[in-house]
Amino acid sequence: QVQLVESGGGLVQAGGSLRLSCAASGDTFSTYAMGWFRQAPGKEREIVASLSRSGGNTYYADSAKGRFAISRDNVKNTVYLQMNNLKPEDTGVYYCAAAYTWGESKITGRNDVGYWGKGTLVTVSS
Repeated sequence: QVQLVESGGGLVQAGGSLRLSCAASGDTFSTYAMGWFRQAPGKEREIVASLSRSGGNTYYADSAKGRFAISRDNVKNTVYLQMNNLKPEDTGVYYCAAAYTWGESKITGRNDVGYWGKGTLVTVSS
């Protein structure tokens, strides 16, 4: 099992930046594909970005392409989400996700996820 703790959320103006972090503990971090999801008020949880165990294979939702960057540090057992040029529609609770995988598989949806963090709130004001 792996435990996930997110940090870095907060209130930011449109056009600003935030960097989310997710610290993992428990199992061997490098055996998990990792991802970030978000859930806006009244909406379903949706994937934002994900990456493979090595970090060499990434996935971005269309809404995140060109603005967000996911990365991981397998020494620090941490995955990051750098969010630039934030928009009000980026507001929501951001969840870290992990999936025990082989090779360079990525998380592409909620059904792939084995473990969730508790989330961190991001609010983008206009």
